[in-house]
Amino acid sequence: MSNKVNWKRAIKQAVAVGLILCLGFTFLLGSFILVNYDNLGRLTRVVYLINTYYLNETSRENLVEGAIKGMVTSLDQYSSFQDAEENKTLMNSIQGSFGGIGVHLSTADPDKLVVMRPIKNSPADRAGLEAGDIIVTIDDVDVSTISHDKAVAILRGEPGSKVIVGIYRPKTQKDFTVNLIRDHISVPTVEGKALPGRSDIALIDISGFSLQTGDELEKTLREMNIDQYKGIIFDLRYNYGGVVHAAIKVASMLVPEGPIVHIVNKDGEIDSRESTANYINKPFVILINEYTASSAEIVAGAVKDNGSGTLIGTKSYGKGVVQTVFPLDGYTSVKLTTDKYLTPNKNDIHKKGIEPDVEVTLKEEEKPTIQPTDTVFDSQLEKALEVILTKIH
Repeated sequence: MSNKVNWKRAIKQAVAVGLILCLGFTFLLGSFILVNYDNLGRLTRVVYLINTYYLNETSRENLVEGAIKGMVTSLDQYSSFQDAEENKTLMNSIQGSFGGIGVHLSTADPDKLVVMRPIKNSPADRAGLEAGDIIVTIDDVDVSTISHDKAVAILRGEPGSKVIVGIYRPKTQKDFTVNLIRDHISVPTVEGKALPGRSDIALIDISGFSLQTGDELEKTLREMNIDQYKGIIFDLRYNYGGVVHAAIKVASMLVPEGPIVHIVNKDGEIDSRESTANYINKPFVILINEYTASSAEIVAGAVKDNGSGTLIGTKSYGKGVVQTVFPLDGYTSVKLTTDKYLTPNKNDIHKKGIEPDVEVTLKEEEKPTIQPTDTVFDSQLEKALEVILTKIH
């Protein structure tokens, strides 16, 4: 009797899981059963085995979420399912405000959680975290055993709450831990000032692309009274990307005319995006490195193809695909790779990166000077100054 009950229960749960896996399109379920009978049978068998033999209690919701997560993460390293907590973290990142420790993180490497840079005056910055540090544990949770989205969700939390973060620093080959108290983090993605020692050169750092980045850049240029500068150095190193529309607006300020990017969907249809902002009409260079990714590469690619500025540094990361976030019930969401993008000259940079016009590699153990406070610059920034001076003289 118990086996019959279990089978009935298993079939009901398998149908529920199957419906979710088909994203609610019931006509797909019919074809799924006809074409993939063996796979559906396997799914039903697994649900039955869990209900009958699995030691601990588990809910239908957990099974459904687990099925979705497994299916989506099997697609590529950028597609993911977000539970309610992870989805809140994702939305906060897009909007640019949250409670946390204050670090920009690279999720480009699926096996590592790398600190791109600490946010100025944040708990991470005050604790001395640096670009290139690798987060290995969070409150004794091994980061390698959980998804990047889950790790970021754990790092974030209510301001005033405590978190212990284990760090590995490759340049010194040392492990250490930091005890941090989360704070309210409002992330400015654009910071600008005169280059130390050169009042005629503007240095503008763009650390990521949130919904506000395009507006932030316009505001920064206005507040700096950019007309008083002879040239500009834009720093896109350690910029992991973000919102595509923000990158298009930023690139529009750096390209006089023509397309900014071509977005290609799964059917091969091309949506060419044109300029959405006013061209700055100033000599400029852009710093890039191997951590310059995604939306930051849209900017770099537009500038390189149009020849409006000079790229300096090392080859960019090479993420030429676009993700779209689809809301689900229960405040969850699924993030899917839905498009790829091509540069204005229709170059596909995915897994290839963008080569700089002037290649400069940091010396071993040389620390990048992001937003420097004195005239001691890293090798890449030194070269950027040298090149911009040739443009304005």
